[in-house]
Amino acid sequence: MARALAMMLLMAIALTTTMSAASTMDITDKDLASEESLWAMYERWCENHSVEREIGDKTRRFNVFKENARMIHEFNQQDVPYKLSLNLFGDMTDEEVERTYGRCSNIRSNSRKRRHQGRLTQGSIIAREDLPAAVDWRMMGYDQRPSAVTNVKRQGTCGGCWAFAAIAAVEGINSIKTRNLTSLSVQQLLDCDKGNEGCRGGNAEGAFKYIIHHGGIETEAEYPYVGHEHGRCLVPKQDQNTVVTIDGYKQVPPNEVALMQAVAAQPVVVALDANSTAFRRYGGGVFVGPCGTDLNHEMTVVGYGTTNEQDSKKRMDYWIIKNSLGPEWGENGYIRIARDVNSQAEDGLCGILIYASYPVKFKRKGVNDTMKIV
Repeated sequence: MARALAMMLLMAIALTTTMSAASTMDITDKDLASEESLWAMYERWCENHSVEREIGDKTRRFNVFKENARMIHEFNQQDVPYKLSLNLFGDMTDEEVERTYGRCSNIRSNSRKRRHQGRLTQGSIIAREDLPAAVDWRMMGYDQRPSAVTNVKRQGTCGGCWAFAAIAAVEGINSIKTRNLTSLSVQQLLDCDKGNEGCRGGNAEGAFKYIIHHGGIETEAEYPYVGHEHGRCLVPKQDQNTVVTIDGYKQVPPNEVALMQAVAAQPVVVALDANSTAFRRYGGGVFVGPCGTDLNHEMTVVGYGTTNEQDSKKRMDYWIIKNSLGPEWGENGYIRIARDVNSQAEDGLCGILIYASYPVKFKRKGVNDTMKIV
């Protein structure tokens, strides 16, 4: 058991290191030395991100890009446990990012009273000691199961993060219960879940309610994502051919140990404050802020771990979180956010502990719940 855990930790470390290296476009002093070198870097960025700009707009975009590049390079010289990156927002101002990719969750951090206090008790400290040291549902073989996480998806300019987060959680529990990882339809939620507001925002708990009431959700292949709402639902009200069902959902008490317990069992949806420049332009490492607790974005926690520095004082605990901005953002679409942050123990960093939930699915003997009924 100890050897298996050690191997799992080594695999997790290797995975996150590789992901960080793969996602970051390095900026050197040479790149910033002249207009010509900056133009060359901008052209590389456009090619890497498959971006085409109209001739009349390209000069303005370049001016934004070079200011972002200088800001990011200056930030990355600091002794901070994470780096910024010229990611998909490389030639956009903060105002443009806010306007185009702003709030996609309709949760407000002060919209409801807490069900429980977030402070850790002696019992929860003991519970923490019984938890795995590291969890990563992306890994084949974690907990002797197949992966419970599909590829990172890309929401584009549709404010549907709530739907992506909910679908990732349902994909996770379905894989855990059936040992069959199936990519499910975000588009069905955007078009058919009238309790949420499609590309204008929503929340994952509403999505879970829709899936329960409707009797399931289609696959991505059957109902693919188009990046906007169709304007009408393309599945019947009671579709007998739905692929994956859930039986309910639960809310996670707002404390760190409760979230760790939930994540050790399955991927979990969380709401966060993702409005800061640092969050949007995150490129890798353990994010430590700045951020507040305005819950404007929903994502899916797929694991947790600790960095592997030799100096124990420099080790950092973190959450592994799947975003929906495509693999060009962060660590191939993921972010590691610091956990066990004493100064924000009640809310967690960026409000991660305030509003977490996960779908419930019972395993039915003899039923393959991932095969479409013909």
